[in-house]
Amino acid sequence: MKRVRVLVVDDSATARLLLVSILRSDPEIDVVGQAADGLEAVELVKKLHPDIVTMDVQMPRLDGFAATKRIMIEAPTPILITTGVDARAVSVSLEAVRMGALAVHPKPGDPRLPSFENEAAELTRQVKAMSRVKVVRHLHAGGGPLTVVPSTHSATSLQDGRVEVIAIATSTGGPAALHLILSALPAGFTIPILVVQHISWGFTRGFASWLDAATPLRVKLAEEGEPIVAGTVYVADDDHHLAVSTARRAHLSGAPPVGGFRPSGTPLFKTVATAYGRSALAVILTGMGRDGVDGLQAIRSAGGRIIAESEATAVVYGMPAAAVDAGLADFVLPLDEVCSTIAGLVRNPAPRKEVTQ
Repeated sequence: MKRVRVLVVDDSATARLLLVSILRSDPEIDVVGQAADGLEAVELVKKLHPDIVTMDVQMPRLDGFAATKRIMIEAPTPILITTGVDARAVSVSLEAVRMGALAVHPKPGDPRLPSFENEAAELTRQVKAMSRVKVVRHLHAGGGPLTVVPSTHSATSLQDGRVEVIAIATSTGGPAALHLILSALPAGFTIPILVVQHISWGFTRGFASWLDAATPLRVKLAEEGEPIVAGTVYVADDDHHLAVSTARRAHLSGAPPVGGFRPSGTPLFKTVATAYGRSALAVILTGMGRDGVDGLQAIRSAGGRIIAESEATAVVYGMPAAAVDAGLADFVLPLDEVCSTIAGLVRNPAPRKEVTQ
């Protein structure tokens, strides 16, 4: 069996020692190098050609965001951001994801705590899974890899006034895709959006704040019982399914995971289908596995419509591929056309997001 070759990057010698110890305890992983800052990381990636890099964020000389940018331009390699969950680290981590890192993952805590064994096991699982992702070169250092252009695709048929809600499910690669979609939306966009994003525990609040800064709409963590209103994006919170009641209010559920996920896209799609029927639009974006696909059948049965991201732009063509293979996708679009199609669903102006000083 070919072992996964890992480069560990962290400015803390103690943190590096812990990460290396965790990874080397798995017989399927080989730590081939260590770096103490981003500049060293870029050079070692070119020299060692690892299968994956675990990247810290706050480092001297070159931080994890800048190092990720350079690696994805000069020597594209799967990158898993390993960081704490403080606000600044989460924000910078998600910018690194926007530049091409695959995901963010919390650093394991104190080895003396009972939770450590599970944290270590989850880190090794993520490293092995992400090492198999085929990443692409980012040809420039600014913005994102895609530019949104007006859509000429037949999905413009969605723009007939029927859509009253948009439900989105995504996993690996999803933060960057969602950032691009929301940043393309105008201030007058009134259709509420509900989002299930698979992201590590503790990052959801920072994730919602990061998205909120990218769009004129209001982005927030969904709260139990709140009404689903225009101009707002509702993000599923840690370890809770996001659903919608028949009264069109948010419902947070602690029901068992679906297919190993909580939140899962399936409860969201199923309840949106019940509450909105044919006026629902479901969007399934990049991600491993097939989460959400069972719920899409309910959207289809209710007369709603479904967009799946195409293989051309999906970081991982798993979830959207499962929807396409099941014959559930009405439209299969590259991400730029997903953005422009959704942005075209503008109806009456919504109140502008209040900005606090």
